[in-house]
Amino acid sequence: MTQKTILSTPLALSEDRADIYFAHTQEILKAEGLNPVVTMEVFSNRAGILCGIREVLDLLAAVLPEDTEVWALEEGEPMEAKEVVLRITAPYQSFGLYETAFLGILASESGWATAARECVEAAGDAPVISFGARHVHPDISARMEYAALVGGCAGCATPAGAALGGIQASGTMPHALILIFGDTVEATLAFDRHMPPEVSRISLVDTFKDEAEEALRVAEALGDRLWGLRLDTPAERGRVTPELVKEVRARLDQAGFPHVKIFVSGGVGPERIQLFGAAGAPVDGYGMGSAISGAPPIDFTADIKAIEGKSLAKRGRIPGLTPNPRLKRVLLAP
Repeated sequence: MTQKTILSTPLALSEDRADIYFAHTQEILKAEGLNPVVTMEVFSNRAGILCGIREVLDLLAAVLPEDTEVWALEEGEPMEAKEVVLRITAPYQSFGLYETAFLGILASESGWATAARECVEAAGDAPVISFGARHVHPDISARMEYAALVGGCAGCATPAGAALGGIQASGTMPHALILIFGDTVEATLAFDRHMPPEVSRISLVDTFKDEAEEALRVAEALGDRLWGLRLDTPAERGRVTPELVKEVRARLDQAGFPHVKIFVSGGVGPERIQLFGAAGAPVDGYGMGSAISGAPPIDFTADIKAIEGKSLAKRGRIPGLTPNPRLKRVLLAP
């Protein structure tokens, strides 16, 4: 067996990120000269969208010897509770230390992807953009946004997250820009002057004046160059309501700006999306923050189910391989 050379050591492969008892186990097994080929299965405690499996496979590709066997579901596939999503047959010492890492990757990213899918399904044809990077530590924000894309979001706010998904970041202007200019129209005109043509002209219209009034001022100033408006009314002002969306839409249409789209953000989750839908509010897209970034992780468990080809398991588990015809053999890249 030839062990692959690890050219770099990402955090997931760092020993100090592993539960200490896995390090103890490695030390003991090496001292005892034990390195059996084991089959380990990984499953979740609830249904959801599997995410992070590509990252896990990259980790395994860096540490597993060549003559090993890995089976997995694909990134973004729905999974059932207790369904085996990953099966590894390899010498235990080659990967046992990294159980903490690969379970954590799957837990966090699957939780975010599942929450994103719930938002996307609630929104129907209206696209959902992930704006939740500000709610998580920057060390993991890109992975959170990638998971949101796997869950079905049409875009995300940070270039790092967008790069993982192979797209461009989405977003236009914050309240800070408008406050510094002292006027929404002036800020939007400055945005129009300096941003490249491929960046959509979407103005934020809840900073200084009534949203419907501000929407008309911006539309009249930019005309056909205005692609859309974002409503982000804070809770202190009653939040964005279906009635407000309907009013802004009606006033835009009456003034000859039917092409201008309306996006809603600010504390939006599946329940509020359903509220807008039930009221017939003409929302063209949603910005999601903590509804995705604050989603609970999905717990994953890793069980050894065979050692040197002999079926066994801890009490409460069934020894031997768990049938799952959806698993596909994975050829790990060197």
